[in-house]
Amino acid sequence: MNPQDRIILPLDVDNLPDALHLASTLNECVGAFKVGLELVNAVGMSVFDRLREVGVDRIFYDAKLHDIPNTVAGAMRSIAKRNLWMTNLHASGGLRMIKAAADALHETASQNELPPPLLLGVTLLTSIAEEELRNELHVSLPPADYVKSLAKMVKDAGGDGVVASPREIESVREACGKDFLIVTPGVRPAGSAKGDQRRTLTPGEAIRLGADYLVIGRPITAAPNPEQAAERILEEIAAVS
Repeated sequence: MNPQDRIILPLDVDNLPDALHLASTLNECVGAFKVGLELVNAVGMSVFDRLREVGVDRIFYDAKLHDIPNTVAGAMRSIAKRNLWMTNLHASGGLRMIKAAADALHETASQNELPPPLLLGVTLLTSIAEEELRNELHVSLPPADYVKSLAKMVKDAGGDGVVASPREIESVREACGKDFLIVTPGVRPAGSAKGDQRRTLTPGEAIRLGADYLVIGRPITAAPNPEQAAERILEEIAAVS
């Protein structure tokens, strides 16, 4: 895989002009763009069509669905018709919910003669530290073990991969094999501010441990020259790929 293809850039803005500007400016530097809750709620689902108009081919809809199986399946049927590259749900919704989502994606995509979006399970948000997992969510497992158990459930339910922090890459890869996708947020180049991320590593470290794709936002978009910032990250990834 080319270094560029490994980078997913989140369009974490609240208006269409800024989203389209980022996409058109950085489309040659990154492999995909992530559209999340902030942008979809501000602009609407038409954002996907507008991104295609400026040349974006691969869109990751960061839906983070979490509801009863029937409701999630219904939402996935609508998502499957949009010809997106990737989408996700919270793995903590359980095996039946994930299976209902995977079935709905594949059935609807087939009916519409479209490729189904890759389905990822969000494991443990990178903003949550071990003490919060234990004291607030009352999960006694260490993060790596908790994430590994969720990843195995996603695989068993028909999902394609997980969203997992850099700290859990090795345990997921060991449990789920080389063909199971690992998309890794919380990646920060050396010297970058961590912001609200807790469990971080550098891009090179994450790739070396076995991540397939890296979600990298603020280190690129907040840089004085975003294109140069992206190029530096690509060089780091190329050195370890």
